[in-house]
Amino acid sequence: MPHCVILYTPNIEPKTDVTALCRKLADTMLAIRDEAGKQVFPTGGTRVLAYPAAHHAVADGKGDYAFMYLNIRMAAGRSEAVKKEAGDRLLAVVKEHFAPIFAQELIGITLQIDESAGQVYDGKHSTLHPLFSS
Repeated sequence: MPHCVILYTPNIEPKTDVTALCRKLADTMLAIRDEAGKQVFPTGGTRVLAYPAAHHAVADGKGDYAFMYLNIRMAAGRSEAVKKEAGDRLLAVVKEHFAPIFAQELIGITLQIDESAGQVYDGKHSTLHPLFSS
């Protein structure tokens, strides 16, 4: 179930490698453990997908402003400490990735974590999970 969906203004693409950022985020998600040492984001269910916005308007439109929105979804039941650690670690990855261009570019970044509590339906079919099951 874990996913990270990234929406961004396309003016980011010439400035950084979005695919590399996706890999860094996925690797970080896979390394996060809960208090019992259990993997928070299961390997077979971890996906990071990035989409440039076909159309966008950022701030007052008087500059070539860039924006990236990251939405991480996780299953319910994690402690507040685990959710905070996941958010802090993932935001640190994004900040480190963009560090070389923050000084020259005007970029806004938002990262949010949502829980899938109260789902009405959660259908799945995957041949990936068995590959990573022990």
